[in-house]
Amino acid sequence: MGLLIQNGTVVTAEKTFAADVLVEGEVIKEVRSGIAAAGHTVVDAAGMLVLPGGIDAHTHLDMPFGGTMSSDDFETGTRAAAIGGTTTIVDFAIQAKGTKMRDALDLWWKKAEGKACIDYGLHMIVTDLGSDAGKAGLDDMDSMVREGVASFKLFMAYPNVLMADDATIFKALRQTAKNGALVCMHAENGSVIDVLVQQALAEGKTAPIYHALTRPTLAEAEAVQRAIAMAEIAGAPVYIVHLSSEDALNQVREARDRGVPAFAETCPQYLLLSIEDNMNSGSFEDAKYVFTPPLREKKNQAKLWDGLKHDHLQVVSTDHCPFCFADQKVLGIDDFTKIPNGGPGIEHRMQLIHHHGVNSGKLSLNRFVEITATAPARIFGMYPKKGTIAPGSDADIVIWDPKAELTISAATHNMRCDYSMFEGYRVKGNARQVFSAGELIVEGGKFLGKAGRGRYLKREPRGGAWR
Repeated sequence: MGLLIQNGTVVTAEKTFAADVLVEGEVIKEVRSGIAAAGHTVVDAAGMLVLPGGIDAHTHLDMPFGGTMSSDDFETGTRAAAIGGTTTIVDFAIQAKGTKMRDALDLWWKKAEGKACIDYGLHMIVTDLGSDAGKAGLDDMDSMVREGVASFKLFMAYPNVLMADDATIFKALRQTAKNGALVCMHAENGSVIDVLVQQALAEGKTAPIYHALTRPTLAEAEAVQRAIAMAEIAGAPVYIVHLSSEDALNQVREARDRGVPAFAETCPQYLLLSIEDNMNSGSFEDAKYVFTPPLREKKNQAKLWDGLKHDHLQVVSTDHCPFCFADQKVLGIDDFTKIPNGGPGIEHRMQLIHHHGVNSGKLSLNRFVEITATAPARIFGMYPKKGTIAPGSDADIVIWDPKAELTISAATHNMRCDYSMFEGYRVKGNARQVFSAGELIVEGGKFLGKAGRGRYLKREPRGGAWR
């Protein structure tokens, strides 16, 4: 006896078609019209879209930053993700300087144990490649790949905290050229930004807006270009995280036009929010929109949407890293550099991109599925188990009601955060039911699953970025 989803419209990255979907156990058994209902539990999806579960490839749950911790842990964060139609996340473990990457992996496994409500993978943030020309750390990278950590993140920003120098970045890229992992780059010129920040503080410019004004788009674009150049020299692909501006996008597009395996994601906040609209209160309320890279001028939004449409950008992730306004963001009330960087977004990525992308005509339904599920699955070594509706794939399925309306608000969202970056946004299109490994875990906005049911994903090296 299986689970049979009938009468729905299946949407994959490649096509849209009427079909039934039969699930047996934790996997999809068949996808075709006319599957007999006898002996199966039937879900009627008439008028609904049947989508692969969303994949958010960039989250920060239970993460230390600036003397505090992101307010969602693996339980509250993955529960909110599931309610929004996301069935897989890839979070970031952070190697502390002077320690082995394995220590960070063990710590993040403990953070997730008994809490993760959906399946999760881990990237490794590299801060230290050790002595002996980095050999110890490079061997660590190979060890991580064997544990299913098929991607590493390095920072070109945050001097003296997370920032890696070019030599370290290049060594890491050369190692991934051998072991098949993928380097994810936070691309901003941290040294230049630090000079601008210190100048602003010396001039008494301490309000939240100066977080954005001291991180110019050209500092992002220069770092993107440098990251791509180093990857090209190393003979490895590279993935730019949370790309926020037209200037940076131009660098990715130019490289891809030359055939360079450069990939990039953007986030809903860069597609929908702006300095003009969201950081103009003149009060500390603007701290709700302090994240890195910062909000940009509104003129960048159309260029990013266009980049998604034409595959210059491949993925929409959230960079979900929430800090409550009342007792965390206020740590920087007199100094914008002390405002914890990050915002809440894991719950509403699918709704925002469907409404502002598909409903507005900027994206096709197939492209919506591609950038929210299929492309991250391919790039990060999870496809075809994740990211599509096909026989043999994990039964991570969202029954999507394209007509359901939702008003986003901190009063009703499920993230552990006292504000929403998208407060009052009305969207059309929402998850009616969410299945993870064949189990109904969300219905009508209510979480029915249990904490700890999510599994760690051992991701494969040499994923889609290598092809």
